[in-house]
Amino acid sequence: NTKVRSNEFAEKNGLKKYEYVLHPRTTGFTFVVERLREGDNLDAIHDITVAYPQNIPQTEKHLLNGNFPKEIHFHVQRYPIETLPTSKEELELWCRKRWEEKEERLRHFYEGGKSFSGRGQSIIPPCKSELRVLAVKCISLLYWTVFPLGMLTLLYLYSFAQWYFVAMIIFFIVQQKIFGGLELIELACHRYFKKQQKFHNTKIK
Repeated sequence: NTKVRSNEFAEKNGLKKYEYVLHPRTTGFTFVVERLREGDNLDAIHDITVAYPQNIPQTEKHLLNGNFPKEIHFHVQRYPIETLPTSKEELELWCRKRWEEKEERLRHFYEGGKSFSGRGQSIIPPCKSELRVLAVKCISLLYWTVFPLGMLTLLYLYSFAQWYFVAMIIFFIVQQKIFGGLELIELACHRYFKKQQKFHNTKIK
């Protein structure tokens, strides 16, 4: 499994074995950061650690049986891009350091008070409630049950749905061939609006 492969990777590279996290693939991380930096498309990196104090569903069968996690805890930390190292080697070390912190954070969580807070108390958003969580669960299950069946019914019964489906397939194939994917179009739009904002701010000054 993935944990065994992570331990084998640690032994091969002389790294510490982890109990609560898997070793990060720093090559992919540094590649993505460098590419986003080149296009000036990265403002910050958000380090998110997730923990489940009670039951942890592993498969869809657990969810269908109603084995939902009763609580999900998040620890979020923002690192502005200016604070990250620029060289590939230092960036890999930075990434590994964050994973070491995750391991210790999760160890403290599961072996301690089941909380990321130093005071041992969970910070619960005021908008949350048991009733709201239950309503979201029911609506989500209903939506993902009805939506696929509804789409299949539309495709089977109505020609306009069939033509729309064909048009969307053609659109995605064409934009992939011409632009390389929707994500590249989004990045181009991001660069354009960012330049426009800088130009506007300079004009005001």
